[in-house]
Amino acid sequence: FRIGTFWLPFMLYMLMALVLVDLVRIANHFFNFLPEINEVFKFKLGVTMVSLITAILIGGHINAMTINVKNIPLAIHKKVEGNSRMKILMASDIHLGALIGEKREKNLLDIINEQKPDLVLLCGDLIDSEIEPVIRKNLGKHIQEIQTPMGVYAITGNHEYIGGIKKSLPYLKSINIKMLLDSVVTLPNGVQLVGRNDRSSAGFDKNSQLPLTNLLTNIDHQKPIIVMNHQPYNLDEAMNANVDLHLSGHTHHGQLWPFNYITKAMFELSWGYLKKGNTNFYVSSGYGTWGPSIRIGNRPEVVVFDVQFDK
Repeated sequence: FRIGTFWLPFMLYMLMALVLVDLVRIANHFFNFLPEINEVFKFKLGVTMVSLITAILIGGHINAMTINVKNIPLAIHKKVEGNSRMKILMASDIHLGALIGEKREKNLLDIINEQKPDLVLLCGDLIDSEIEPVIRKNLGKHIQEIQTPMGVYAITGNHEYIGGIKKSLPYLKSINIKMLLDSVVTLPNGVQLVGRNDRSSAGFDKNSQLPLTNLLTNIDHQKPIIVMNHQPYNLDEAMNANVDLHLSGHTHHGQLWPFNYITKAMFELSWGYLKKGNTNFYVSSGYGTWGPSIRIGNRPEVVVFDVQFDK
């Protein structure tokens, strides 16, 4: 099953290679710059194309298995209770299920234990789609082992709804995760954490995503505000609300080149850091993969924010 998922990217890159070959043939028709094309030349070209694409996919698989821990220093000019420094670890798009299993989940736990964050935020698509493989493999047991001073919080992504939110949500709540669905929690140091229900909920469930202004009605704007929102649409909404830190995932930054150009066209921020007004935005390329365990043109990541508040 796992090897079978490689068929789609293989066919994608083979199609791209054939289009490139045809373009060269058209150019050769007009400018005649190639040597004589015989059967031996065609055979060698075919072997070269297959070998090169296979090597690219193997490299993409190794890349997808190698998690980059990205450290970002961040200053938020508001005061908190106690220590003015806070370490926040963010992971998104883990996609536990039929393809991503216990080994990758344990690797995430090891990274968290190594980084020793004060807070862990899981920004959607923790589950790939169907909950059955997750339950069958007992996935989530290592997430239950996460120990941080301020807990583990998560939001829904589109895949929790694709697989059935009525099954996914109870399971997520059972594995030591505090789910925030259009709700706000104030952490012990005064940081206000806002978790948004995924925008795709409107197509699967009666509870569509509430406007951010509704969630911030009774919030204290003198204290730091962190928003978790799986899909990074409408960044201006958070900027106009003076959110301090806005975290998203979802895009995978295309996962396979050249789809990153599509995600760049769809989203103002497809991957990485951006500051608009007083709001810091980060869109993660994600921890796991959707479909084939291959990444070409981007890295899987866990993001650690070293936040400095005013003293």
